[in-house]
Amino acid sequence: MYAKVRDTEIFFDVEGLGFVAQGDRLEQKPVAFLVHGGPGADHSSYKPSFSPLAERMQLVYFDHRGNGRSARGNRATYTLDNNVEDMEALRQHLGLQKIVVIGGSYGGMVGLAYASRYPEQVSHLIVYATVPDSRFLARAQEILAERGTPEQRAIAQHLWDGSFRDEAHLQDYFQILAPLYSTTYDPRHPGSGWKRAKLSVDAINVAFAGFLRSYDIRPELPRISAPTLVIGGRHDWICPPEFSAEIARLIPNSDLRIFENSGHAIRADETQALLDAIAGFIVYKH
Repeated sequence: MYAKVRDTEIFFDVEGLGFVAQGDRLEQKPVAFLVHGGPGADHSSYKPSFSPLAERMQLVYFDHRGNGRSARGNRATYTLDNNVEDMEALRQHLGLQKIVVIGGSYGGMVGLAYASRYPEQVSHLIVYATVPDSRFLARAQEILAERGTPEQRAIAQHLWDGSFRDEAHLQDYFQILAPLYSTTYDPRHPGSGWKRAKLSVDAINVAFAGFLRSYDIRPELPRISAPTLVIGGRHDWICPPEFSAEIARLIPNSDLRIFENSGHAIRADETQALLDAIAGFIVYKH
């Protein structure tokens, strides 16, 4: 499905019922926006990992502008600020009131910015494997120098420079870096997540060569009023857990959980534990 909002067209998909029968009445479930990472990836990496949450809430998946199945356009508009405003426009387009926001990696950055800009529209915020500012770039390069192979360091230079040539080149990056992203990566069973994704080199190149270098949401985090769950992976190389701890310190009414057996790909490394943590956190009062 597509929503024409602002100056673009956003692809979205919905999983789960909004109303469920409870005896002689219908009970409305909370609605969660699942905010994908990258940028340059799409919502498909959240399927089917997050599908079990549809028993508790209605899930709205969507692709950022210029990503996945959403419309391409002027690459100069592929910014975090526009991602936040597109998200608010989509909420209004769907006629929703308060939403649950669940975002990982870059999606966590968008989620933090959205919840600080529109605190009255967020009932609960869950961010995982994410960071509050651009210092993660230098820290990730340090960790990669310690843990990475020459081949991994070489192709990661295109990430830091924002210089991926095409989708195939970006696909190679994710394949080569996969052992660092996930503690459970098995080369015999590499999984299909990145293979089914519709990648966008423009979106990731614009981000890493541009706005992520000056990204800093820390001054805005105290404005977040929703109950917030911050999750980090102990072995995350690109969004190290010390940044999760800092986010939790800056947001009032927040909880911090570090998953000891996870890398950046918490959804793959400790899937059930992540689902349990999210489901247990969403205590919704009707």
